[in-house]
Amino acid sequence: MSDLHLHHVHLFTEDIEITLQWWIDSLRAKVEFDGLMANSRNVFLRVGEGRLHLYDQRPNNYESNAIHHIGIRVKDLEKLYTYLHSIGVDLPNPIHRFGNWSYCMCMAPDNVLLELFQVDEKNMEGPLNSYFGDSSSFSGK
Repeated sequence: MSDLHLHHVHLFTEDIEITLQWWIDSLRAKVEFDGLMANSRNVFLRVGEGRLHLYDQRPNNYESNAIHHIGIRVKDLEKLYTYLHSIGVDLPNPIHRFGNWSYCMCMAPDNVLLELFQVDEKNMEGPLNSYFGDSSSFSGK
């Protein structure tokens, strides 16, 4: 067991209410904390077993940065895709499928690109099997 783990991603927001509601409505995020920290409103969310933190402040420079996307593992990608489409989320491409892996991309508020993906780790070999067969697995391992 490692003494370290990635705990959360913290994002600046253009409009925290719009961003917060999008995460709640679109991906069923749950608010765990909403309060003042370091002189700014911070909202801590759980998205499944992952965590996302939001700042109520616009970044100084809204240009692109080193983050390409946030990957969110889902149990039933087809169902989520259909749901997101039904509530008006822009899904520019259909679901891409590559053997045991499928994914689609969408843009969350504040220009945050999301990769929504489903993987069947039971049919993967080698290091990918153990990588996806951890606590993020939906197969009960």
